[in-house]
Amino acid sequence: MAVLWPPCSRQLEGVCALISLATVVLLGHVLLCDFPVVPQELQDFPQGLEEAQPQQPGAGRPESWHTREHPGQPGAAPAQCDIPPNSRFDCAPEKAVTQEQCEARGCCYVPAGQGPGGPLTGQPWCFFPPSYPSYRLQNLSSSEMGYTATLTRATPTFFPKDILTLRLDVLMETETRLHFTIKDPANKRYEVPLETPQVHSRAPSPLYSVEFSKDPFGVIVCRKLDGRVLLNTTVAPLFFADQFLQLSTSLPSQYITGLAEHLSPLMLGTEWTRVTLWNRDLAPSPSANLYGSHPFYLALEDGGSAHGVFLLNSNAMDVVLQPSPALSWRSTGGILDVYVFLGPEPKSVVQQYLDVVGHPFMPPYWGLGFHLCRWGYSSTAILRQVVENMTRAHFPLDVQWNDLDYMDARRDFTFNRDGFADLPATVHELHQGGRRYMMMVDPAISSSGPAGTYRPYDEGLQRGVFITNETGQPLIGKMWPGPTAFPDFTNPEALDWWEDMVSEFHAQVPFDGMWIDMNEPSNFVRGSEHGCPDNELENPPYVPGVVGGTLQAATICTSSHQFLSTHYNLHNLYGLTEAIASNRALVKARGTRPFVISRSTFAGHGRYAGHWTGDVWSSWEQLSYSVAEILQFNLLGVPLVGADICGFLGNTSEELCVRWTQLGAFYPFMRNHNDLYSQPQEPYRFSEPAQQAMRKAFALRYALLPYLYTLFHRAHVGGQTVARPLFLEFPEDPGTWTVDRQLLWGEAVLITPVLEPGKTEVTGYFPSGTWYDLQMVPVEALGSLPLPPLASPSPAIHSEGQWVTLPAPLDTINVHLRAGYIVPLQAPGLTTTESRKQPMALAVALTTSGEAYGELFWDDGDSLGVLERGAYTQVIFLARNNTIVNQVERLTREGADLQLKKVTVLGVATAPQQVLSNNIPISNFTYSPDTKTLAVPVALSVGEQFRISWS
Repeated sequence: MAVLWPPCSRQLEGVCALISLATVVLLGHVLLCDFPVVPQELQDFPQGLEEAQPQQPGAGRPESWHTREHPGQPGAAPAQCDIPPNSRFDCAPEKAVTQEQCEARGCCYVPAGQGPGGPLTGQPWCFFPPSYPSYRLQNLSSSEMGYTATLTRATPTFFPKDILTLRLDVLMETETRLHFTIKDPANKRYEVPLETPQVHSRAPSPLYSVEFSKDPFGVIVCRKLDGRVLLNTTVAPLFFADQFLQLSTSLPSQYITGLAEHLSPLMLGTEWTRVTLWNRDLAPSPSANLYGSHPFYLALEDGGSAHGVFLLNSNAMDVVLQPSPALSWRSTGGILDVYVFLGPEPKSVVQQYLDVVGHPFMPPYWGLGFHLCRWGYSSTAILRQVVENMTRAHFPLDVQWNDLDYMDARRDFTFNRDGFADLPATVHELHQGGRRYMMMVDPAISSSGPAGTYRPYDEGLQRGVFITNETGQPLIGKMWPGPTAFPDFTNPEALDWWEDMVSEFHAQVPFDGMWIDMNEPSNFVRGSEHGCPDNELENPPYVPGVVGGTLQAATICTSSHQFLSTHYNLHNLYGLTEAIASNRALVKARGTRPFVISRSTFAGHGRYAGHWTGDVWSSWEQLSYSVAEILQFNLLGVPLVGADICGFLGNTSEELCVRWTQLGAFYPFMRNHNDLYSQPQEPYRFSEPAQQAMRKAFALRYALLPYLYTLFHRAHVGGQTVARPLFLEFPEDPGTWTVDRQLLWGEAVLITPVLEPGKTEVTGYFPSGTWYDLQMVPVEALGSLPLPPLASPSPAIHSEGQWVTLPAPLDTINVHLRAGYIVPLQAPGLTTTESRKQPMALAVALTTSGEAYGELFWDDGDSLGVLERGAYTQVIFLARNNTIVNQVERLTREGADLQLKKVTVLGVATAPQQVLSNNIPISNFTYSPDTKTLAVPVALSVGEQFRISWS
């Protein structure tokens, strides 16, 4: 294996070099040798130097590898097959093969051994020998952005239509972002039409070094600081056939998260785990391809550093994780378009990824309130009764939803004249009560009515907006209304048509947001009403592990035509493109901030819409899995995410619904939604003790909304997460890495829910520091929420990084404030319209040195362009030396109206003798020596400078 090091303007720090393939496979992140070998066209080295074989003690390449005249020529049984089982890469990914067939490919055949429970599953019996032919690197040269080279393959693979000559472009875009592409230089292939940053000059001092292996070709990316190998594609041969692309890499650790959407723990297993990305309508179940595809992973490294890798490819794919550890991308088309993010902190990796795919959109304030839905609200009379019941039971409700019940014959942009004749008036009533209205919109458009009877189809047909079959006619599938056509949201004409349909319907029913469902797209027949053609796109040589066994299962024909390409290439983008169209249509129809919730997603989705996790079952298992799912989507830049509270499918129980409501109060998107065939589960349906427990959870959420809204602002402008896993804040503590039954809101609020039945205690991990029970901060119901008396709060937890068992009776979800932070609160109301007018409070959680920091972002909650116009208020809060002050960074009218009524200071070691507010003594402060809590009533304006001190 010849190794090439690109030259640098200065000597690389911590340069890593390449050792033999076998050792890399075994050792993954061995530090490599430290002498550079540079491309000859760039430095005048003696002939043959670029062929140098670096040798490490004990890591020499077996002599037979050098001397084989035709290494790995298919048909010759390989000599070198003693590869450790965990480091074997599958030479028969597309089908099971016999030993004879395997060896005819030039591969090794060794049946898996027996484990304690029987045959070992997952590891391949047919695998590549180290000598298997791959591409060879030629003509490596420097470019303005990095490097270019040609890759050539002398021997075809066992997949049809190998592309034997490729072009490599390596772009050193920023100090922390490396980007490389592998393409066919002779033919334009499909590339994902995602808007990504364009950079025009090479980063001067990147955190990474890049090396290349010549034969077999490979890219090796190392972290300069410690020489750790982050990406090493020499571990298995590169495949680049027309419909099968494979790129493998070693991994520096087994702690890998990402590659959504799937039902699994937050950290993926590396025991031969296959993750399939092909969007599908399927109730969440393990080991299945679900509604979204996000080909991005984040890897934690020893010491707490992290990096990320994003394969910008939207074709059907498998990602295989194996124990060595290593990872293989197997895509069915497109190009290899790879980004590597250097971090080094995990939260920096997320920000660097979002710099490429887009920061999350800023939701309207009302979107963070409580949403209520049910398939089966079959009339406006029932809707009105539900809203009245919620109000009478003192439950907040911001947004009332309708499933497809409101439609006429289940057709989009209609409402039926039986139960919903007065829907426009009902929506006006909701608005007058300070509430909002959302309804389901499916992408599939009914095609069965006589011409002239259904405008969306007639108009769409005339404007040519539908996906077409091989004859050029609209492909007809079957959805809720019966025969349907599918809009092609990659067609600019379809975007305009969708805008018009949304605006016309909004003129009748003034809805506030769009719920876009069934947009994988789902289809109740396989492919189309008339089946699918028999061609390479419908029957590719490699089919990933999709549920149903074919790409057309539960969706439309992959060979159908769209404006930008075939559905084979664009399928995984269908939900994203509909979200973009709906976001744009809402802006035109309403002129305010759009609010879109979508089931199907792809990388970059959070820029336009939120997500709910689909048709979850009412089960404790799904309640528990939902925590990992919410954390996962936040890492992927989709912070507005939630699961259906109490579950969608099946019947909930009272205990499950209470515990789910408590957790759901801390989903960034909080909605209770229920199936037509399940027992009702609105909060007011349960016993009074259960309702009281739910009210407490609602009150906590509504009190924390100013903090939550501020977190969304930081996500929007800075690419941060809203809900986040513990490892994002505490990456140097390995105890946090696998925690996925707790979540943080921002840096400051730790939520430890009960996720099992019959429990009155819960055990959670508390990273190093002091953590205060939020119950120490009374959320005073200055609004219209009568709250039960608070239980006595637990004492502060002074943790060194440990598991703590907490009392958790049915009416309690444990929420803790992290020392060092100040959280703005507001008295809860029955709507955000009401709560936004309430007075505010501050919860100040002091460190042992008496310091804390917080901030508040505030605007009118609904307008577009507030940042560009400067129409917002931003206030910073600081505590130090027994003093709390605010710094008003920016002030507008909405912020000027905010009144501060109470400040609760946690961690005040001794009883104050005097408390001053703007130098005026306050006589009615209270201090608890048991909880070390100081409560100070004040009458201040948040937007005017103040100073609160105690001595």
